[in-house]
Amino acid sequence: MSQASHDNPPGAAVTPRPAPDAEGAALDGKDTALAIAGAALDKKALQIEVIDLRGIVDYADYVVVASGRSDRQVNAIAKGIEDDLKSEHGLRCLGVEGLPQGRWVLMDYSDVIVHIFHQDTRGYYDLESLWIDAARVDLTLPGREDELAEANRPYHFDE
Repeated sequence: MSQASHDNPPGAAVTPRPAPDAEGAALDGKDTALAIAGAALDKKALQIEVIDLRGIVDYADYVVVASGRSDRQVNAIAKGIEDDLKSEHGLRCLGVEGLPQGRWVLMDYSDVIVHIFHQDTRGYYDLESLWIDAARVDLTLPGREDELAEANRPYHFDE
């Protein structure tokens, strides 16, 4: 039996809650997505975006999209997310695709799907346009405002 959530919009699919984190508090989908964004930022990910898909699709509540400057950085971001969510929150990734090539890595955290692109590949697929009408989650990571501003500044091909 699924557990109702106070933050799901009417008619939205409800996914099972993840296991409790190290302090015993279960992370909901939004908190998981923000933890993923923070872990990606730790590895200097660029253009981090969290998209709220509740009530729009039934396979996930949130999508996190981020970019890296090289194949190695894309792989490091994916590994950093996996390690951080496991050690800090007790969450295991259900599946990973795209390693070790590092052009586009897909990670499945049940109610959160993660796409990490090489910055040159991201524009080609333009996943964000699939959900252009979906709400974007405000990336509020206390104490990391400067890092977020740097990570999310516009990309120019001459860099």
